[in-house]
Amino acid sequence: MRIVAGRHRGRTLKALPGPAVRPTSDKARQAVFNILAHGIPGFAFAGISVADVFAGTGALGLEALSRGAARATFVDNDSAALKCAKENAARLGEWKNILTLRLDAAQIQSPPLAAHAPCALAFLDPPYGAGMLVPALHGLAARGWLAPLAIIVAEMGAKEKLEVPRGYALLQERTYGAAKVAFLRFTGNKNN
Repeated sequence: MRIVAGRHRGRTLKALPGPAVRPTSDKARQAVFNILAHGIPGFAFAGISVADVFAGTGALGLEALSRGAARATFVDNDSAALKCAKENAARLGEWKNILTLRLDAAQIQSPPLAAHAPCALAFLDPPYGAGMLVPALHGLAARGWLAPLAIIVAEMGAKEKLEVPRGYALLQERTYGAAKVAFLRFTGNKNN
């Protein structure tokens, strides 16, 4: 795994051993970030806060930092994953710009001040087929994690169907091998 673009381009990231963590491939991550940079009008990385939920190795949040985001908060319930994300941030010299939180993302609490929320961008990459994506989306909206019109990048299994919750609008979906990625906008209203 490596950072695809930005000031840390080409730098390698540590991966966790075993099947518990399924990192987004470099190719899929590059495609996702190309859509964010060029396919979503008005979106920019410069100076934003990012939430990387179900963070695993932290590759998505670190890629956003490489491209100009100011802060990233990594949320995961696995202490080994958070340790890996923290080590990867340190490798890139980004340790001052991150916060790690050991939380159940499906029952997320309000963000601490150190998270610099609300965030303009959130990544959600829960275990495929576990039914955790929609509860996490509800929690992020209800607990103040998301800025108005924030972009959410949600990864799921290619055959999973996402029932887009109220307060979100589906911008587009893309399939990359075994993964499907949905790009959502947080509308914050009850009637999309």
